[in-house]
Amino acid sequence: MEKESKTKTTTPAIAHEFPGLIRVFTDGRVERFTGADHVPPSTSSDAVSSKDVTLHPHSTLSARLFLPPPEAAANRRRRPLLVYFHGGGFCASSPFTAKYHNYMTAVVGEAKVVAVSVDYRLAPEHPIPAAYEDSWVALQWVASHRSNTGPEPWLNEHVDFSRVFLAGDSAGANIVHNLAMLLGDPHWDIGLDILGVCLVHPYFWGSAPIGSEAVDPDRKAVVDRLWPFVCPETPDNDDPRVNPVGEGAPSLAWLGCGRVLVCVAENDVLRDRGWLYYNALSRSGWMGVVEIKETQGEGHAFHLYDLATNNAQDLIKCLADFYNRDHPPSI
Repeated sequence: MEKESKTKTTTPAIAHEFPGLIRVFTDGRVERFTGADHVPPSTSSDAVSSKDVTLHPHSTLSARLFLPPPEAAANRRRRPLLVYFHGGGFCASSPFTAKYHNYMTAVVGEAKVVAVSVDYRLAPEHPIPAAYEDSWVALQWVASHRSNTGPEPWLNEHVDFSRVFLAGDSAGANIVHNLAMLLGDPHWDIGLDILGVCLVHPYFWGSAPIGSEAVDPDRKAVVDRLWPFVCPETPDNDDPRVNPVGEGAPSLAWLGCGRVLVCVAENDVLRDRGWLYYNALSRSGWMGVVEIKETQGEGHAFHLYDLATNNAQDLIKCLADFYNRDHPPSI
């Protein structure tokens, strides 16, 4: 009688891991620890409403739209438009998670803006430049509504296209910077003027440590590995897309908007990069107005985890003021 053969199964090894964010195995399997939940949009007659739309008929590129509560007929007017790009290290999260849905609902409710929260493709399945490419397509989709004849009624009927803002946190803020640089180049004109951009805890980095980055070598080592992971074709942490003030990066004077708000947090490992960007933009010859806000005692993207805290509420009010400075919202 022949002996029964036994097949030995081996557990795939871990190829990449970012604690609390993502783990990738040698067999290609991806395990995400954050941003995998999904909450539905909500419709309301007296509060913030939301819905999901597909931005390109031949792709899965989509977004969640947010509409503020309706105004009384006597006060009705077109609203600013906020185009938002979520964080997650280019490899996690989406606009459809509870964290981002609730945050955008809070911002739209406070600022009375219409918002488009973009669901770009994620690494490692779709490495950089996929996120940038999707975000640019989303911006072109937005621009198609500037004459109020686009495919989405909420934008046609409610948006003032003289007041368009781009904003994002972490990797999303990085996307915003790179989009604004493209928009400042006349070769990339899409007929859409951006009034301002807001970079919340922006993911910028570089090969040489600055400020307090070297104080916590373990945390620095994690960030050092992120760009090579999401952008394996050009893994240098001094790539101008992630180090916009490094040697060889294009001049920030090209930035295609009128004003910039940079938000940083005292205990964020990325804090000093935000300050470096603010100082470099101030000295670049750019003709706009740049300002910076630092939240004391908080870490990276703190506001997304508890919207009810005083610091989170203060940040949301600061953002709402930035979006409405030239045209305060009616009560």
